[in-house]
Amino acid sequence: MSNSSRDTAEGAGWGSAERGTYRRLMPGGAEKVSWLDPRMLWAARNGVLASWFGDPTGRTRSRWTAQREAAGAPADKVIRRDDPDRFSFLVVGDTGEGGEPQYAVVPGLLNAGRDTRFAVLASDVIYPVGSADDYGEKFFRPYADYPAPIYAIPGNHDWYEDLRGFMRVFCADAPPLPPEQPPRPLTRAWLRSLLWHRPRPDDGRGLAEARKLRAAPAQQAVQPGPYWAIDAGPVRIVGIDTGLLGTLDAEQGAWLRKVSRGPRPKILVTGSPLYVDGKHHPCPVEGGGTVDDVVRDPEHHYVAAIGGDIHNYQRYPVRLPDGRTIQYVVAGGGGAFTHATHTIPRVAVAGVTERDFRCYPLRGDSLAFYSALYGRRLRLRRFFTLTEAEAAAVVAERLRIGPTRPTDPAARVTRRVRLVAALLGTGRRPDRAKRIRLPVRKIYTQVFSPGSATYSPPFFKCFLRLDVGPQEIRLRCHAATGNRAQEIAPPVEDEVIIPLA
Repeated sequence: MSNSSRDTAEGAGWGSAERGTYRRLMPGGAEKVSWLDPRMLWAARNGVLASWFGDPTGRTRSRWTAQREAAGAPADKVIRRDDPDRFSFLVVGDTGEGGEPQYAVVPGLLNAGRDTRFAVLASDVIYPVGSADDYGEKFFRPYADYPAPIYAIPGNHDWYEDLRGFMRVFCADAPPLPPEQPPRPLTRAWLRSLLWHRPRPDDGRGLAEARKLRAAPAQQAVQPGPYWAIDAGPVRIVGIDTGLLGTLDAEQGAWLRKVSRGPRPKILVTGSPLYVDGKHHPCPVEGGGTVDDVVRDPEHHYVAAIGGDIHNYQRYPVRLPDGRTIQYVVAGGGGAFTHATHTIPRVAVAGVTERDFRCYPLRGDSLAFYSALYGRRLRLRRFFTLTEAEAAAVVAERLRIGPTRPTDPAARVTRRVRLVAALLGTGRRPDRAKRIRLPVRKIYTQVFSPGSATYSPPFFKCFLRLDVGPQEIRLRCHAATGNRAQEIAPPVEDEVIIPLA
């Protein structure tokens, strides 16, 4: 393994590093996804419509699962594999933008994961709206050389065309759902239907040709629906579909409780992480209760909960009152733009402190990355751009933490450095943030950060490798920067041993 970002600045991808080979995998003339483009925002309007006029996801999901059961899919939605007691698998989240950040992950993923038994895509397989036509360049091409099956759970973007593309690719080319009776005029559902984005009638014309890129028998995976469980070796992996708004319908909630029973150790994979950015998001279930209630129940034997949706890596080892520790992980750094980590305040949640918390990119690298990005966009490079040493120093000052990368030379924190850090939403200690009550961080994270992307290294992408044994799981977060050194030997940014007893 090469040096990580915790070891050296070069390990983070800074400096005059050799660019990687990932661009050789990319198609020519691929369209870049930009969330500053009004056309993209309009195409992805269904999430907003669902929050305004009611969320139809639960009913549509129920119709999809009923169709799959009628076609012979197992009613319990369990995929039973023949993996041995010792095996490995990958988890990659929020992959499908189709640009350089996605393809930059692929060479390292193949090197670190070639001996794995399967992979799981956790949320947002295809941006911007989950179209079947986009699967060729955003799924089949990038993972053409991954030799094993790939399973997936949908994210909110996969739902923007009612999950049609997802079901065709991962669920035995499921046919379209029959049309429903139109809603009554002048109702909320009627207003929603007038504005609802739907797939084009000819969507997916190139899907048969795209499938040839992953046509080997060993690469094939058929799943029973958008949510499922995989029995693999000594563990059960439970994948849930949180739809457009990050919730579970009652039908899926009942299934989750049922499939979670029993002594077999379990790992949850979800499109909505339960701990993220220093806060707890337990994920409500229609009719009462939360997903985290299920995860924490000692009768269910969960050891980890891994979520996509947020485009970076975070880990929260939460110790429960009964003495168990569950690893709550954010793993959405598989290809979409990088969500900032420098906006995460000093962590103090569920007994997890800064000593226990891990993230990638490091907060200082995140701040340096975004300062350079906005320096270019605003044509204020000399003012906005911070060196990685300056960014790390101001983060340490604001959060009252020590330097994460001790090899960095000491940098002076000037008024300019502090102002740039504040303008870019850099986190603080929670007590300090409450006293100041400035809206800068909220404005930055909700307005500016989601539209941010870059197309030159370092990208600060990542993927997970989980090595399962009879007694424990070793979880490792591998970095992908877009530089050659990290392609050849993807550095380990975080590693934890999870007991199964």
